[in-house]
Amino acid sequence: MASNFSGVLQLTDLDDFITPSQECVKPVKVNKKQGRFVGKIQIEDDGTYFQVNEDGHMQKLEKAKITLNDCLACSGCITSAESILITQQSHEELYRVLRLNKQSSSSEQKLVVMSVSPQSRASLATHYSLSSSETARRLTTFFKNLGVHYVFDTGFSRTFSLLESQREFLERFARKEEDKKALPMLSSACPGWICYAEKTHGDFILPYISTTRSPQQMMGSLIKRFFASQQGMEPQKIYHVTVMPCYDKKLEASRADFYITEAETREVDCVITTGEVLKMLEEESVCLSDVEPSALDSLFSNVHGEELLCHAGSGSGGYLHHVYTHAAKQLFGIEVKEITYKTLKNKDFQEVILEKDGEVLLCFAATYGFRNIQNLVQKLKRGKSPYHFVEVMACPSGCLNGGGQLKPVADQFNKELLQRVEAAYRAEQLSLPEEDQRVAELYHTWIQSIREEKAQELLHTQYHAVEKSTNGLSIKW
Repeated sequence: MASNFSGVLQLTDLDDFITPSQECVKPVKVNKKQGRFVGKIQIEDDGTYFQVNEDGHMQKLEKAKITLNDCLACSGCITSAESILITQQSHEELYRVLRLNKQSSSSEQKLVVMSVSPQSRASLATHYSLSSSETARRLTTFFKNLGVHYVFDTGFSRTFSLLESQREFLERFARKEEDKKALPMLSSACPGWICYAEKTHGDFILPYISTTRSPQQMMGSLIKRFFASQQGMEPQKIYHVTVMPCYDKKLEASRADFYITEAETREVDCVITTGEVLKMLEEESVCLSDVEPSALDSLFSNVHGEELLCHAGSGSGGYLHHVYTHAAKQLFGIEVKEITYKTLKNKDFQEVILEKDGEVLLCFAATYGFRNIQNLVQKLKRGKSPYHFVEVMACPSGCLNGGGQLKPVADQFNKELLQRVEAAYRAEQLSLPEEDQRVAELYHTWIQSIREEKAQELLHTQYHAVEKSTNGLSIKW
């Protein structure tokens, strides 16, 4: 099962992933005391460090801790799914808030809202041999028994992300002649990819990246801005938790861009992975298959009746599919019924081309995994990229194979598990973002009722190149 961030910095060597460097190069301040004696450092067999003073007294040294803000501000490594110490991004923190709620008066309690990703739901559904919708109904019961008030589905907020991505692509396509970095538009839903882009390629690559918020942060905006207002509550009175297939989503939620300064609260307070949900079930001695299902909270869920809906395209959100079909229709009047993917160097690098009378009208690609991302960036730097849009994901095979998903059980291969998770994910009825009436109503009642600059802030974000620093000090962990 996936590990959790409980107080140690984990560095891993994953084969095809955005892995961190094995040395942290963040400079540290050493407070020197006057005197000629130089203290000795003694390392015990268990790895514990002791400082040996002049009088022979031994003082145990605390392990250095790197906060999330330290990590985001440091250009020394690439942050990946199992590499960061995050003290307030765990299921233990969720338990702490739930316990505090039970001990507090009603006026001091927080409204706890969970937003579950479709990928996490599919992983748990496969583990318990349930349908995705049945899993959602049973998770609703489980979380509410713990003290959660609402359980939503980020498939709903993903509709906003897909619609905004479509609009942004058309706007970029219209100015491609005067703005040489308008295209290709690179998707922005993967925080591992964003972190890599900011720290490694900075100002060169960032203009290409879509400013549209990811589904997680769209939901953060919905919950802390719109939902809080509808409930007559201050944003900080809501504790918003998301369940995600990827540890990097913890990073995303902690970005300063998603902090509401006036309310002193984050839009997403805590991110737990699919594996952490399984751990919660095990700690509560609960088998999800035995839990009585509850009605779904439909306010912010992509649901029809008692069944959750899914979007067409990849298991990473379907950005290529929806932007491609929308652009083909809006720009060239072509109704695309079926998309044909051409596999290039490997299964994680695929291409889609729209042609008419031998002319290439649109050229899209899906690029998953670090090696393919590197190849894409090198093509861009050489001016050799033929693409108008690229769906970029750090994890090989995309979000269904995220680092926070459930791992294969004994005698099970990862490929077999991934196929089953994908089948559970795709078993849901498809929905078209353009035909979602509830989202259309929210655009009318919420987005259009505020000034354009504020709407841009609620639906989009920005990126920041991290200046590389050279420092001779390397701290090995």
